[in-house]
Amino acid sequence: MKQKLPSAVLWDMDGTLVDTEPYWFLAQRELLGRYSIKWTQEQAHALVGSALPDSAAFFRELGVPLPADELIGTLIGEVAARTRADIPWRPGARQLLQELNSLGVPCALVTMSRGPLAQVLLDALPPQTFDVVVTGEMVRRGKPDPEPYLLAVQRLRRMHGMPPEAARAMVAVEDSRPGVRSALAAGLCTVGVPNMVPLEASAGLARWDSLAGRSAAQLGELVGRPVLAG
Repeated sequence: MKQKLPSAVLWDMDGTLVDTEPYWFLAQRELLGRYSIKWTQEQAHALVGSALPDSAAFFRELGVPLPADELIGTLIGEVAARTRADIPWRPGARQLLQELNSLGVPCALVTMSRGPLAQVLLDALPPQTFDVVVTGEMVRRGKPDPEPYLLAVQRLRRMHGMPPEAARAMVAVEDSRPGVRSALAAGLCTVGVPNMVPLEASAGLARWDSLAGRSAAQLGELVGRPVLAG
């Protein structure tokens, strides 16, 4: 019997494919420390998954005297350098991505990080691992708005000649609350794999403790089913 597979899988990056959140926390703490601004773990966790312009606005409110673009560029540069030196793959993520590629399931990267950081990950993977890449500077409204995922779905459909109903068989993989909200608002079946912050139960959300040992077939089994837990 042929296994049921998703029509496509849309991947978040930071915290889902790679555990770069500690790099972000360190870069944030170092930046704020230059201006003698206290930065707590609770504040860092509250920003996990947020669009970078939103984070930049928050830092400026705290007193960082840099234009938003310069602030974002500084953080991206530091996180990209650390990631390039040591890519911290999340358990099971790379293996599941490789299996999807081997089965011909289209994949998209949907991240609120900017292109230079996403490119570090792309350079570490085989060419054409992702059919579509959506980064933070490509959208007007970042996660939790559905725009990033809607753009990725649109480009996947156009690239592969998929009918509109194909979106109902796509699966998003996320680790953060803003990311989950974005994917669900885009109408996608969503798998939440919490990393730094817990994820609440929500209609359409499957919660998995880890991607380790998970398979493409298990993603396919979620399509079309009401899921509230993993």
